Amino acid sequence: MKMTKLTPVLLALLLSGCAVGPDYHRPEAAVPSQYKEAKGWQQAKPQDADAKGEWWAVYHDETLAGLLRQVSVSNQNVAQYEAQYRQAKALVSESRSDLFPSVTGTGASTRSGSAGSSTTGSGRTVSNSHSLEASASWELDIWGKLRRTLEENKASAQASAAELANITLSAQSELAQDYFQLRIMDQQIALYQQSVQAYQRYLTVINNKYQAGSESRATLAQAQAQLESARASALDLSWQRAQTEHAIAMLVGKTPAEFSLAAAPLTATLPAIPTALPSELLQRRPDIAYAERNVAAANAAVGVAIAGYYPDLTLSATGGFSSSTFHNLISLPNRVWSLGPELSGTLLDFGATSAKVEQARAAYDADVASYRQAVLNGFQEVENYLVELNTLQDEMLAQQRATEAAKESARVTYNQYQAGMIDYLDVATTENTSLSSQQSLLTLQSTQWIASVELIAALGGGWNATSL
Repeated sequence: MKMTKLTPVLLALLLSGCAVGPDYHRPEAAVPSQYKEAKGWQQAKPQDADAKGEWWAVYHDETLAGLLRQVSVSNQNVAQYEAQYRQAKALVSESRSDLFPSVTGTGASTRSGSAGSSTTGSGRTVSNSHSLEASASWELDIWGKLRRTLEENKASAQASAAELANITLSAQSELAQDYFQLRIMDQQIALYQQSVQAYQRYLTVINNKYQAGSESRATLAQAQAQLESARASALDLSWQRAQTEHAIAMLVGKTPAEFSLAAAPLTATLPAIPTALPSELLQRRPDIAYAERNVAAANAAVGVAIAGYYPDLTLSATGGFSSSTFHNLISLPNRVWSLGPELSGTLLDFGATSAKVEQARAAYDADVASYRQAVLNGFQEVENYLVELNTLQDEMLAQQRATEAAKESARVTYNQYQAGMIDYLDVATTENTSLSSQQSLLTLQSTQWIASVELIAALGGGWNATSL
């Protein structure tokens, strides 16, 4: 077939936009009509690309805000995924360029010679060769293999962007949890220090009585044991606080020696749990977006594999000049050219292409299952943190009442001891109960702060975009 007759056929195939393989449709995922632990949920479309703002602004803590802003800049795990995302975007650009012709140019100048023949006695010959050529090559995407490849790489790049967002949110969430835990530790250490001071005063009084013979050695030993136990607990929290501070340093990309966070009261505001959570919050989760984009990439990969059944058609053209002399190289008599199509395809591969198609389809099915599992995990996490926060509110009220009662009991018991009505053992018991109750209340507060951060992260970063 002549080239003039072939051209209309090729143009018709190109304009038809044919692409083998299935077109992508987002897989269905089983979702409930509402949250079990919070009413008001309605199904919505994924909105992981929506701006989430600085979700930590709801806490109104400038120290925390300053630390969290450093995560996206200095955290090395985030930097690693950011570089991988740039790599994925470059791959998309490379795939897009494959849809267009590629043009290359070459220039060469050679001088060659051969030794004379001993039988003929001819002398040595020397020849020159100069050439200047340009060539163009264009693979016609008749079956859509290149477009499916571009589609696959686009989806993979979007998955990489979601993975970057996920690792950033995870690092920020971890830092916020560490920060609140550290601030509660500051309060716990301060409480132990106050108790140490009080126990030291008790010990002084009891020692004076013991020296005067009005108090027993057992009572003095009990007071000493109570004091040292409080000191040991304070020291135990001190190294835990130091390790938490080191963890924060790592999250902001610093060594522990470069970072310190002085003890300070917790002045942040605990955000109220919303009474209704719209579904678009969960749909913003980057891990769900990552799983869904992997499904899209796997779907395109099926089309790429199916295209292996069909031949590739490439148009190539070469033109230039070739001459033995350089001064008149670029002239009409020295012109050289070639033009023609090339059709290549597999004639027999003993099922290799079919196996690749099956592999691609199996990979797609696996990614669909992974996506649906990510959705289920998202709902589970949100439900878990909702029920935890809702229960913690009532638990903390009960613990606060218990703490106040324990403090009052300790106060009354100490007054009775000073009046000589009871032994110091009763004082030690009620004081330990009061201290333990106060520490339990602080532990519940730490759990509450951490759960609030976990819920925000589980919802993709914030209650809603406008409140941030």
